[in-house]
Amino acid sequence: MADWQHVLHRYRFRSEWRLPAPPPAVYAVLEDAEAYPQWWPQVRRVTRVDDRSGTAHFRSLLPYVLTVTATETCHDPDTGVLEIAMRGDLEGFARWTVGAAGGGTCAVFEQEVEVRKPSLRRLALPGRPFFVANHTLMMRAGHRGLASRLRGAGMRGRGI
Repeated sequence: MADWQHVLHRYRFRSEWRLPAPPPAVYAVLEDAEAYPQWWPQVRRVTRVDDRSGTAHFRSLLPYVLTVTATETCHDPDTGVLEIAMRGDLEGFARWTVGAAGGGTCAVFEQEVEVRKPSLRRLALPGRPFFVANHTLMMRAGHRGLASRLRGAGMRGRGI
């Protein structure tokens, strides 16, 4: 495979979510991966495999489902870091870094993956802008869902 073809299948994403809740409350919701479908509409199902891994199914606006097996590589409440390695339709990693910001929390999501799903690899060039937009929409919905979840649980910080 030519180097440029390899690049077409790789994605790097970064999102910052400002949330009106204390970092420990945000971290507690983010570390409970099995509950993501309750507040993040595009996370369709998460099934625990063992103490450190699970299978997740995602679907956003575009008509395809991504399935990955995620294995925890870092779970550190003291530094606010949660990280997983992924394999399946996407291979790579995703990381949350949760910290205090402006009386609330900044949750930074970083992801570096290579698309492995054959149908999406075939659409790499014409589909790339749509895949990026699809991810952006998914992240916006996740941010809204998490903020709503935190409000519903009474997890607002003082003075926010």
